[in-house]
Amino acid sequence: MDMKPTLEVEGNSLVINVPMKFKRRGGRKEIIVPEGLKSSAAQRLDAQESLLTALAKAHLWKDLLDSGTVLSISELAQRLGLDQSYLARTLRLSYLAPDIIEDIVRGNEPSGLSLAKLHRGIPLLWEEQRKRFAFPEK
Repeated sequence: MDMKPTLEVEGNSLVINVPMKFKRRGGRKEIIVPEGLKSSAAQRLDAQESLLTALAKAHLWKDLLDSGTVLSISELAQRLGLDQSYLARTLRLSYLAPDIIEDIVRGNEPSGLSLAKLHRGIPLLWEEQRKRFAFPEK
């Protein structure tokens, strides 16, 4: 199999051929493209998925605390079998400005935004959050 992408014009159509293989991982099929074709898009999707997962956890955990289902962060960490400091850092994501959360959910977050950057600290004021993480001002 030729492992180079091709681009051809056939009449009024543009035909793009991208070689790929399928690999089974954890019961799911994954598309494997040749090394030269891997781009930041795949890395961006992985980063996007980790941000979305962390946001979902943060809001779920906040709801558990707010509802009284658990009485403290330490109790929640113990129930979930998680490190309390990790849980507290992730929980802070629930205090992001609504427009920042919306941009992350839509995949419109600024380039370079990562969970690690968010875990380093989130300002309380939404304006400061936008500045620190390079979101447009509102």
